[in-house]
Amino acid sequence: MQLQAPIFPDKTKLINGSVGVLSKDDSVYYLHNGSPIFCHKKGDKNNFRYILANLIETGLCAAGELSKSLGIPHRNVNRYYKQYREKGAKSFFNKTDRRGNCYQFTDEKKQNAQELLDIGFSNVRVAKRLGLSECSIRYHIKQGNLKKKKLIHTPNPICAGSTPQDRNEEDILAGALLGIGCTRITERSLAAFHLLEKTPILFEHHQSVENAGVLFLLPFLCAQGLFEYKRHYLPLEKGYYDLDFIILLIAYMYLCRIKNPEQLKSHSVGELGKIMGSDRVPEAKCLRKKISAITQQQKAEEWNMTLAEQWVNKEETTIYYIDGHVQVYHGNKATLGKKYVSREKLCLPGMCEFWINNSDGMPYFVVTGQVNEKMQEMILEEILPQLKEKIAQKVSEEALRNDPDLPRFTLVFDREAYSPKFFKLLWNEHRVAVITYRKNVQEDWDEKCFTPYEVVVDENKVEMNLAEKTVVMEGMPMREVRKKTDTGHQTSIVTTNKKLSLLLIAYYMFARWTQENFFRYLRQDYDLDKIFQYTVEQIDGNIKVVNPQYSNLSYHLKKTREKISRRQAQLFQLAEENIRENMNKTNIQRQAKLKEEINNWQEKEQQLLAGRKLLRYRIPIKDMSEDIRYNRLHAESKYFHNIIKMICYRAETTFGQILTADYKKKDNEMRMLVKNVISAKGDIIPDYKNNTLTIVLYSLSTPRDNEAIKKVCQILNDTETIYPGTNLGITYKFATG
Repeated sequence: MQLQAPIFPDKTKLINGSVGVLSKDDSVYYLHNGSPIFCHKKGDKNNFRYILANLIETGLCAAGELSKSLGIPHRNVNRYYKQYREKGAKSFFNKTDRRGNCYQFTDEKKQNAQELLDIGFSNVRVAKRLGLSECSIRYHIKQGNLKKKKLIHTPNPICAGSTPQDRNEEDILAGALLGIGCTRITERSLAAFHLLEKTPILFEHHQSVENAGVLFLLPFLCAQGLFEYKRHYLPLEKGYYDLDFIILLIAYMYLCRIKNPEQLKSHSVGELGKIMGSDRVPEAKCLRKKISAITQQQKAEEWNMTLAEQWVNKEETTIYYIDGHVQVYHGNKATLGKKYVSREKLCLPGMCEFWINNSDGMPYFVVTGQVNEKMQEMILEEILPQLKEKIAQKVSEEALRNDPDLPRFTLVFDREAYSPKFFKLLWNEHRVAVITYRKNVQEDWDEKCFTPYEVVVDENKVEMNLAEKTVVMEGMPMREVRKKTDTGHQTSIVTTNKKLSLLLIAYYMFARWTQENFFRYLRQDYDLDKIFQYTVEQIDGNIKVVNPQYSNLSYHLKKTREKISRRQAQLFQLAEENIRENMNKTNIQRQAKLKEEINNWQEKEQQLLAGRKLLRYRIPIKDMSEDIRYNRLHAESKYFHNIIKMICYRAETTFGQILTADYKKKDNEMRMLVKNVISAKGDIIPDYKNNTLTIVLYSLSTPRDNEAIKKVCQILNDTETIYPGTNLGITYKFATG
C-alpha cells in the first residue's frame, strides 16, 4: 500500500496527524490525509454523532482526541460509540423525537396526580403514589400542567389522613433534596432568597401524631401571656422560621420535656413540625441562631415585668415569696464568686437567681445577682423597687396614713435574710411587712400557751398547736408565732404584719415548701440549671466585694485557731491525768512539747491578725488583680428561657388543676397526668372550608383519666382558641368521645 502525504486545505482543524475537519459553506467535511471521507450538514446532530462513532470504530481517531479537538464531553463521545456498537448505525437515524413529551408522566398519571393534589396530597406523596420523582411533579406544577390548590384542605371521606409510615417515607424522600422532613420546597426556596414574609402555617390531615396532646395546653399558654412578647421584641430577619414560630416552638419543647436545642437531635423533627402546622422544626444549629438573634434585643426584663404585673393584678397578690437558687458553674472561662449551695453542702462558683413566687408556688419574676450578693441586699436594691414601682398592687398614701398597721405588701423568706434591724428598715422606710423564721430562740414557751387550730392545707384539714406573743426587737414591737409539734419541738415565726390572723401567719410561713417544690420540679423537668450562653461579660468595677486576700487570711487564721484549740485540749487532758495519777516523765515531756507548739501557733496567729489589719474587708472589683477579678456569664439568654419556663409551668399547673378537679389525691397525680396528656398521640384534622382545626386525643392509661379528658375538652372548646398565625378555631375531642 502506497502512503499518502497528509496535505490538508487551509482552515482545516486537525484532530490528529491524519484526520481533520473542515467547515465550508453549510457543510462539515471530515478529511483523511487531505481527502474527504464523511460529510454532513451543519446542525445535523444525528449524522454528527454517527460519524464520530465511525471514526472511533475504524481506528482513525481516539475518543479523547475527538473530545479535546471538538470540545465535546468525553463521556458523550463514549456514549455515541457505545450506541453504535450495541444498536448499529440505524439507531442514529430512526429516533422518535419526544421533545416536550414525558416518557413516564402519561396523560393517565397526569389525571391521577391532579386528583391527589386536589384532596391535599403533598408533592412528595403524589410522586410516591404514582412512582415518579418529586422533581417531575414540581416541574409540571411550574409549567401549569398541574395545579396545586393552596389553602383548600378539606377532609376527604376517602383519604383518612397520612399515617406515621406515610410521613416517615415522605421525610426520608425529602432528605435527598433539602433535608429530612423538608417537604415544602417552594416556601423554603422563597425563604432562601428572603422573599418569605412569615412562616407558612398550613395544617394537613394526619393520623397518630406524636405529642399531639401538647396542643391541649395552647389555650393556657395564650392565657398566661406567651404572645405578650410582641409588645417588646422586633421581628427577626426574613427566613423560613419567624419569631412567632420560634417562641411557640420553645414553649412546646419545654412542655414535651425537650430541654435544649441539642435534644431535638433525638426526636422526630417532622412529627414536631406537624403539630405546629409546618413540615418540620429547625435543626439545633438553626434554632440556636434564632434564639441568639432574639436575645440580642435585650428585652427579657421588660417582657418579664409586663407579665408579672398582669399576673399579680389578676391574682390580687399581696404576699410574695423570695428565695435564691444557685446556678453552679463548672467551667473555666468566667471568674464567678462562690456561693453556698445547700443541695451540695459546698461553696461553689456560680450565679445566684432570686425568684419571686406566690403562696401556690406560681412564679412572677426573677432577678440575677452580679457577684455574690446577699438576699437582704438584693431585696433592697433589685426586688423592692420592682415591686413598688411596677408590679405590686398600689396602696394609696391616704390609706397608709389612715391605718398605721396597713402594709403595702408582705415578703416571706427563710432565715437567710433574718435581721430585726432589716425588718425595721423595711417597715419604717418602705411600709413593707415580713414573715420569716426566727433565729437564736433561747427558750421554749409553756405548753399551756398553745391552742389547737384546724388549718385547711391543700383541701386537707391539718391540726396545728399555735401560740402568739408580742416581742420587741431593735426597739420595734413584732409578733412571734410558734407551732408545737407532737414531739414538743417549737418552730418560731416572727412577723411585722399586724393585719394577718394567727392562722394565716402560720399558713403563709409553712407554705414556703411550694417554692422549694417549684425549684425541684424545674430542675428535674425544665433543666433550670442549664447554661445557655457561655459568653463572659464584665461587671461594674465599682461594686464592692469581700477582699479575696482578706478571706484567704481569715481562712488560715481559722485553721490556726483550730490547731491551737486541739493542742490546748490535749494539754488539758494531760494535766487531768497528772492530777489523778502520779506525774511521770513521759507526760511532762509531752506537756512541754504541746506548750511549745501552742506558743508557735499563737505567734503565727498574731502575724496573721497583723497582716489582716492592713487589708480592707471590702474592695471595689476594679481593685482586684486581673487573674482573679470577678466577671459574669451573659445572663440575657438564661433570662429569656426562664420567662418561657415560667409561662409553661403556669400553663401546666392551671391545666392540671382543671384536669384533676375531681381527683382526691390530685397533688400527687396532677403532674404525671399532665405529662401523659402531653405525650399522648392524636389526630390533626384541618378544615379550611369551615376554618376549624380538630385535635382528637387518643386514649390514656385508665378510664378515670379518659373521663377527665372528656370533661376538659368541653372547657377548652368554650375558650374558642384560634391557632396563632391562622384563622382556624381549635376544636378538642377525645378519640372515643
